[in-house]
Amino acid sequence: MTTQTNTASATRTGFVPVMFAVVLGLGIITLTGHVQAAALHDAAHDVRHATGFPCH
Repeated sequence: MTTQTNTASATRTGFVPVMFAVVLGLGIITLTGHVQAAALHDAAHDVRHATGFPCH
């Protein structure tokens, strides 16, 4: 009886999630860098209320 084992390369499967995280992170930094501070505060405040987290 012969057993055949298939293995996946960790570097190839880990590349896509890493690149996705890099692109997402750069996008978030770029967008928040161009938004007014009051808009970011209001968005965070609304998210806190939507999730039921006490903010004040």
